Amino acid sequence: GGANRADGSSTTTTPVTINDENDERLRRVAYYYGRALHDYAAAARDENSEYAAPSCNAAEVVFLSDDAASRKLASREQPATDTNDGGEGGLYYRTRSMREHVTLLQREDPTLNLLDMVAQFRAGPRTLSREGGGEGSSSSSSGGGKDCYPAHVASAALSHGLQTNRYYQGIYRSNRDSYAGGYVTIRRGEDRVAVVIHGRTDINRAVDGDIVAIELFGIEKWLGGPPGEGGGASKKDGSKGEDAKGGAGDESGTKQKSTSQTGIAADTAEPSVRDTDNIAEEVPVDDEGQLRRPTGKVVGIIRRNFHKNYCGSICTIDDKDKDESNKGDATAEIHPHDAIAAKHEREHPDGITSTIVFFSIDKRVPPILLRTTQRERLVGMRILVSMDSWPADSEYPLGHYVKTLGVAGTKDTETEVLLQEFRIPCEPFPAKVLACLPPADYKIELEPGRADLRHIPVLSIDPPGCKDIDDALHCTELPNGNWQVGVHIADVTHYVEAGTAIDLEAANRSTSTYLVNKRLDMLPSLLTTDLCSLKGNVDRFAFSVLWEVTPDAVIVDVEFKKSIIHSIAALTYQQAQSLIDKPDKDCKDDIQAGAVKRLASLARKFRSRRIEAGALTLASPEVKFVLDSESLNPTDVQAYTLYEANALVEEFMLLANVTVAKKILRHYPTLSVLRRHPAPNRSMFDGLIQKAKTRGISLCIDDSKKLADSLDDAGKKLSVDPYLDQLLRILSTRCMSPAQYFCSGEYQAKDWHHYGLAAPVYTHFTSPIRRYADVCVHRLLAAAIGVAPLPVFLSSKSHLHDLAANMNRRHRAAQLAGRASVQLHTLIFFAGGEDGGEEGGGAKEEDAYVLDIETSDNSEPSFSVMVPRYGIEGRVRLSSHLDKDGCLVRDPEKHKLIYKEPGTGKVLASVGVFDKVRVKIWVRSSRDRKELVVDLLEPKVLADPANAKDDSQQPLSKAKKAGARSASKKKKKEKTKQ
Repeated sequence: GGANRADGSSTTTTPVTINDENDERLRRVAYYYGRALHDYAAAARDENSEYAAPSCNAAEVVFLSDDAASRKLASREQPATDTNDGGEGGLYYRTRSMREHVTLLQREDPTLNLLDMVAQFRAGPRTLSREGGGEGSSSSSSGGGKDCYPAHVASAALSHGLQTNRYYQGIYRSNRDSYAGGYVTIRRGEDRVAVVIHGRTDINRAVDGDIVAIELFGIEKWLGGPPGEGGGASKKDGSKGEDAKGGAGDESGTKQKSTSQTGIAADTAEPSVRDTDNIAEEVPVDDEGQLRRPTGKVVGIIRRNFHKNYCGSICTIDDKDKDESNKGDATAEIHPHDAIAAKHEREHPDGITSTIVFFSIDKRVPPILLRTTQRERLVGMRILVSMDSWPADSEYPLGHYVKTLGVAGTKDTETEVLLQEFRIPCEPFPAKVLACLPPADYKIELEPGRADLRHIPVLSIDPPGCKDIDDALHCTELPNGNWQVGVHIADVTHYVEAGTAIDLEAANRSTSTYLVNKRLDMLPSLLTTDLCSLKGNVDRFAFSVLWEVTPDAVIVDVEFKKSIIHSIAALTYQQAQSLIDKPDKDCKDDIQAGAVKRLASLARKFRSRRIEAGALTLASPEVKFVLDSESLNPTDVQAYTLYEANALVEEFMLLANVTVAKKILRHYPTLSVLRRHPAPNRSMFDGLIQKAKTRGISLCIDDSKKLADSLDDAGKKLSVDPYLDQLLRILSTRCMSPAQYFCSGEYQAKDWHHYGLAAPVYTHFTSPIRRYADVCVHRLLAAAIGVAPLPVFLSSKSHLHDLAANMNRRHRAAQLAGRASVQLHTLIFFAGGEDGGEEGGGAKEEDAYVLDIETSDNSEPSFSVMVPRYGIEGRVRLSSHLDKDGCLVRDPEKHKLIYKEPGTGKVLASVGVFDKVRVKIWVRSSRDRKELVVDLLEPKVLADPANAKDDSQQPLSKAKKAGARSASKKKKKEKTKQ
């Protein structure tokens, strides 16, 4: 279309965008003020004018824009002033880029330090203009050079392509462990489908959260086709071909390096897209129902999702490092960050600024190129960075420094870092949320329609120091000989009204986040630790589930009530256990002991039936820290002590959740918020099944009952070392995806099943203080029993889908943040405190168990281990000298590494899966990073081949001594015969 200039001429250009129109309005404003000030200054110089002021200096109007094309238009459009002293070059206003303007300001006052905070829109020597939807296209560059990425489709063509279904719109989501792959969720009819986008070229400068337009590839390029096709399984496993161009170095032809880091062991497998977002990953492509995963490429960015708070550190290489890396061995291992920094760091001609490379701790974020004046001051610090642009001629996005969080590695700084990494909402609750809270003098009193249960001896059982008490229990004897059991849950929805500011905030946060040294609540503390916490000896509102059961745990009846309760005690698990263990003869007049004993008796029976039905008994490698009372630094690490009281509470919470799930489903079969745990794919268990076979253990995963039985059988075979049973259960848990929230209307009934609990339906009802899913379930249950209407938004399947997807993401992020907090405190512990002063920690020697062995050809000799004492999983790297002369034998079938004596072929040592080894755990510190390292101590021959020569002089264990005596006797007999 045509564009009219200020001088009245017209040109034929590309279609005018909204940005173009906004820029034109800004230029008109600048011209208006420039012309007015020019006329006023001219009048002031005129002695005959009523505005005469001979000493008046004309004010200057400056038009600031980072759009080079707009600055050129500003100079071209302005008519010349009628005198040459009205403005620079006879113009009514000046034009500058933001960087030019800030540079002038900083020359006048060097203490400002503003240059680092100026957004970047230039790549190398080329200046790129900002254009909506076509950022950084090659046509916008003002110099030579080769683009690193294809140009984005122009906005008009993009809009037409979306209308004609040539292109599809969706949100790009990066894989959690890499920015070099991800997916876009699109709608095809009524279905949501995840389209895989793999490789930097196809991602084409999209970052996590961008709204993008994509073009689907032909079916022959989709993943999951027959072997040999372009989109077959080989691509599905993730080729590194394109990613090697990112500066990390192409390792083809060299030994493959294991990149797994030592850290806190994972609980479960990473959830799939289908699990987290309830989205199909595969679609049928023919009449036979063959399934493939769609693939495509990004052709345009509709709306950017650049954050202002990417958190991480810079990686910088000084000249000495560069020289050494150039002179060094070509096969030497270089950290990918160092390689990228060496490629992109440079000084600028202004002599003030330099380009450095920022690496976010969030692996979904690509490296960001910063232009800074304070390179040396930022080394070793954690900083926040904002992403500004990603021109087509820049390998990585451009950004600017925002602020410094603190020194990398310190506890407070790294805690703030992990909250930023997992995007945990940690800001104080805003005023509009706090305005929804009851007044400070609020009193809890019986209301109409609420059952008064204050006469019932209710009590709670929680960890020591628990302040947000969600649940309480009771068990009393009925006149007919049966027992009444009650699970009472904090009535959060009494205070959190649907659709209010506090409800919307809770929905966004979705969950409380628990770190080692702090808790970030979903709701304000007045509710979390006071009005909604079922503390002892105070009245509280509750939502109660009441069962009549026989002493043999047969449920006779159930009812649901909004209630008011009065807890008689807030017990710890240990206190409750002491009541369970108390002799019956001492409990006749003890109300608390009688209730807890009855609950324990019922819990044993309920648990036995669940396990008989196929519920799994799984395990977790969790540990807890003992913190110094002043510094809050870890002084010791301990395993969690579990009592029967823990299982008691768990059993009744499970019973309440299942009972409520059935109730809301009867009333709202398509609108219920449920929790499903999909059965694991055989492929997820294949590795563990093969490893278990090396110990004579057979695992069957056809259903949860068969898996439970086979794990129990394995426990009997592994009774020599009880931890092996626990380890096998930990590894089984990690072969499964975590459970997920969903709306019942989005799945068929057969897919509602909870595999781990062997429950046809399940939900979360028992923790509304810290989980928003439970808040939704409370509202559904209240509507089902007729005490409150169902909120309008819970009647929309589309809204429930988005709600469940957000709850899944937030729940997973909270889990990962908690694990990262444990990882941070573990690092501090093994470093001997934040300052390395051996505060309760330092390097440790511990027993470990082998989890996995690298047995592929040309692989680095290594294996991963679990350290039970600390819940740490790490990779042990063996000396490369072991692999010389073919002395190291890799046995993939037996999952074993065997080291033979050079020349003789005698087996000196071997290590296989589930073997116990001895390791040393310590912290390695480099210029800009710290990492936990696990080194092998025993078998000594594998730890250091030099030990093979002195093996005869090593102290022998009892078994070795017995073997030596036997060999000696045998030799004597042979000599006698001769």
